[in-house]
Amino acid sequence: MFRVKLAVVGGGSTYTPELIDGFARLRDELPLTEIALVDPDASRLELVAGVSRRMLARAGHQAKVVATADVRQGVEGAQAVLFQLRVGGQAARNVDETFPLACGCVGQETTGAGGLAKALRTVPLVLDLAAQVREHAPEAWIVDFTNPVGIVTRALLDAGHRAIGLCNVAIGFQRRFAGHLGLAPEQLQLGHVGLNHLTWERAAYVNGENVLPKLIAEHGRAIADDLHLPLELIERLQVVPSYYLRYFYAHDLVVEEQKTLPSRAAEVAALEEQLLKLYADPGVDTKPEQLSKRGGAFYSEAAVALIASLLGDRGDVQVVNTRNNGTLPFLADDAVIEVPSKITKAGAAPLPVEPVEPLYAGLIAGVSAYEELALQAALYGGADRVRNALLAHPLVGQEAIAAELTTLLLEKNSGYLSW
Repeated sequence: MFRVKLAVVGGGSTYTPELIDGFARLRDELPLTEIALVDPDASRLELVAGVSRRMLARAGHQAKVVATADVRQGVEGAQAVLFQLRVGGQAARNVDETFPLACGCVGQETTGAGGLAKALRTVPLVLDLAAQVREHAPEAWIVDFTNPVGIVTRALLDAGHRAIGLCNVAIGFQRRFAGHLGLAPEQLQLGHVGLNHLTWERAAYVNGENVLPKLIAEHGRAIADDLHLPLELIERLQVVPSYYLRYFYAHDLVVEEQKTLPSRAAEVAALEEQLLKLYADPGVDTKPEQLSKRGGAFYSEAAVALIASLLGDRGDVQVVNTRNNGTLPFLADDAVIEVPSKITKAGAAPLPVEPVEPLYAGLIAGVSAYEELALQAALYGGADRVRNALLAHPLVGQEAIAAELTTLLLEKNSGYLSW
């Protein structure tokens, strides 16, 4: 049985105790001996490290928790490094979720203009951190949970890092579908295809049989309600879109809702205040109930499974973000896609995918092209690159709007951009 040091870059996040809870529950699958939480925010880091230590002690877990702002100290000797960063915190996220509304566009932190703003802030820092991982832990796998995952993972892979992107959408669907059917999650495999935050479940296999039509027929209303999409759409398409597809399929409705409701960033910021107060209480040694509202459900389970397979060469199938390499023939080989893949010590190898219908392939191709342009803007800067990326995005797509969004985006992110 291998022994593992894990580093979490962005370890001061209020979400980290969710990870710790998963590591404690799944200790036999991933026998951690040390968890290094790396974060420049000393006050948050100490609170999160404290509750993490108490949670592990309560669970009888022997892993040591180290808290540090020093990336070298955190990653040295690690076999795996998780990236879970949010440059600018919830304040920057709030800007991402609100400034596009002035132009009649969806405000969201991972897609559209808000997602581009986040990519511009995030990619340079992630690449700097990854270079430090390469120097001090050259054999470590980088598991990226930092949004926008597709763009960030492509940046890491293009720079030659040992990296795989991870999202909780697929594992969430697996858990919900299995629950509807009264099955254990591992009894169900997904026909999951697309890009990060742009995916569809085209099948759900149980013992080789596709039970998705049965799921839609018997549980379509519950599934549609979860997604806030019309049941008629799901019944007609006979697929289950991820909830991020609502930004595309119901764009104008979402914009009108966002204009009248608090941003998700404002909600999370208030929740984080509550969580930090709880973490400061020396009597708190379990995952607080409020953390379930924070987002990222099942991420800890997905992370444990991925790291255990990378280090243990298990050869099982998991949904990850990795190179296309011909899997979707209408995309370039170096595009990053999100599909079921075989996970071994060599990394992720996408499984063959049934031909993707034009209704989905067209949107995948368009957003993949945007992601390529967004990465160029993040790497090399320039208002023209930003404007071109926005013009390419299906949620923008008009020159006048792209121009206005570019001006707003650059004004509101000037403190984070070096160009």
